[in-house]
Amino acid sequence: MKLLKEVELAEIVELIGAQVIGVRSGLVNGINEIHKVAAGDVTFADHPKYYQAAVDSAATYVIVDNAEGIEIPDGKALLLVEHPFDAFNTLSAKYYGEAMDRAEKAQIHATALVHPTASVAEDVRIGARTIVHANVSICAGVHIGEDVVIQANCVIGGDAFYYKKKADGYDRLLSTGRVLIEDRVEIGSLCSIDRGVSGDTVIGYGTKLDSQVHVAHGCVIGRHCLIAAQVGIAGKTILEDHVTLWGQVGVNKDLRIGEGAVVYAQSGVPKSIAGGKVYFGSPVKEVRTAFRELAALGQLPDFLRDNRSRGK
Repeated sequence: MKLLKEVELAEIVELIGAQVIGVRSGLVNGINEIHKVAAGDVTFADHPKYYQAAVDSAATYVIVDNAEGIEIPDGKALLLVEHPFDAFNTLSAKYYGEAMDRAEKAQIHATALVHPTASVAEDVRIGARTIVHANVSICAGVHIGEDVVIQANCVIGGDAFYYKKKADGYDRLLSTGRVLIEDRVEIGSLCSIDRGVSGDTVIGYGTKLDSQVHVAHGCVIGRHCLIAAQVGIAGKTILEDHVTLWGQVGVNKDLRIGEGAVVYAQSGVPKSIAGGKVYFGSPVKEVRTAFRELAALGQLPDFLRDNRSRGK
């Protein structure tokens, strides 16, 4: 999330009650997750394995709960607080709230068709010749291009499924990102596309989603992808152009599927896979390997029976 205007570091420090280690003055222009940061941004890390990665990222200011052993590059600062997750939420709530207070009403092109039962929030843009069917919910910050079709009962721009476990339950990380749907995309009925936590969820030009597809926060789906029914794609995953996912494929978070990859139905993708190949299984393997292993497994009962007979 980029701020409406730059603010002094001192304002951020006061809001979250932080102790500053490193540079003590400067301008802050964004509040973002570690994988979305740029110079001048604030990010956070609440586990030791992420501390140094956060400091070494493009972010200038990093909220942490322990500064021990962290090497701070010149020109950067640690903002030391007891609960980094809560501090990050405090900043997101304040500055996203200010942005929404100033948000424009929805901009719907004169040639777009939006069913009267659809719900369209503020700061939404809908392009020319786009069709939005009945009972669709389009949340704040969703930008939809031209010649898009969104079938009935979809939710576009819902909050991310992102929680911090605490002693008394779970706290949600506030979602301040957007959903960007490019031109000529088609989205089947009952799909849900979550907005990014701090950046954008993107559905690329010409991509087609079947019914009951879930795209989680911060995913970037390329051009001309084909995604069949009941596919679930976890957060911050990247699909390059021309990827095909057949029905009920499950895709793990934080991975990349290469251009032109095809994944057969009911497969599970636990880590990044190369493009230009066909995959099957859970976990996925190249399809010829997976089918050979299944064929061999099918012969196992006969193999065991023959071995028992020989042993008599």
